[in-house]
Amino acid sequence: DTTGTSFLAVPAFLLCIVVSLFIGLFFSFMQSRSGHTSQSFLVTLALLPATVCVVIMMVNGNIGVGVAVAGAFSLIRFRSYPGTAKEITSLFLAMAAGMLTGMGYLAYAILFALILSVSMYLIERFLLRRKKQNKLHNILRITIPEDLNYNNVFDPVLQKFTSRYEMASVKTTNMGSLFKLNYNITLRSDADEKELIDALRLRNGNLEISLTRGEGVLNEL
Repeated sequence: DTTGTSFLAVPAFLLCIVVSLFIGLFFSFMQSRSGHTSQSFLVTLALLPATVCVVIMMVNGNIGVGVAVAGAFSLIRFRSYPGTAKEITSLFLAMAAGMLTGMGYLAYAILFALILSVSMYLIERFLLRRKKQNKLHNILRITIPEDLNYNNVFDPVLQKFTSRYEMASVKTTNMGSLFKLNYNITLRSDADEKELIDALRLRNGNLEISLTRGEGVLNEL
């Protein structure tokens, strides 16, 4: 069934693929320069524009192929591994660039990739002044026995080591014999994390305590 489709010359097909790969590699390079990213994500980002480009070229003008592609993609099971908002945005940018090249707008695709990548880089450079503050933001999780009144027991310690703290949630665990407290805290610039944890251990019966960097949690989408 070729009704509604047009013949795609091999040189034009190869040109679109090459431009898509160039854009994908450019996105991958910019992503690797801007932060810590897994190698698998960088490979995905590099190949995604070319993949979307081929799909758009094959679907263009053919309703039957479009329905078949939609059915094939509906069978994909995406894993629930959490990604940051920045990584998800990068995937959408790569898909948009692949759609542009697949429709034949090669110059627009290159211009789009340049503008968006440079904009993202400049935004991150501008926000670097908040980097130190983000590093000081942490998620504190404290496990306590059920008979311990948690309302004010940790306030003296938190007031000493943090400039701001707030209890985010409380939940029971281990059949109700334990409580888990979650705090959003901002450490003082001169605070020692080990001293903070040691001081908390004296008040929670030496049960589990975890201190997590909050930047990755805040950036999840």
